[in-house]
Amino acid sequence: MPKMKTKRGAAKRLKRTASGKLRRAGGWKQHKLEKKRPSRRRRLREAKLIDKVDERRLKVLVPYL
Repeated sequence: MPKMKTKRGAAKRLKRTASGKLRRAGGWKQHKLEKKRPSRRRRLREAKLIDKVDERRLKVLVPYL
């Protein structure tokens, strides 16, 4: 059976955690930061986990991640 191809756009945006879950970056951190509270900006730095319902669909895009 041939190797599966990885979707490169998804591979650049997703990382795998030690337990095997997928991690992604959050949004809302590009501009208009002066109106956001500093505590909110700190929370936006953290990586988010992919929801369980979406994980199976995204694992197909990055089979070797």
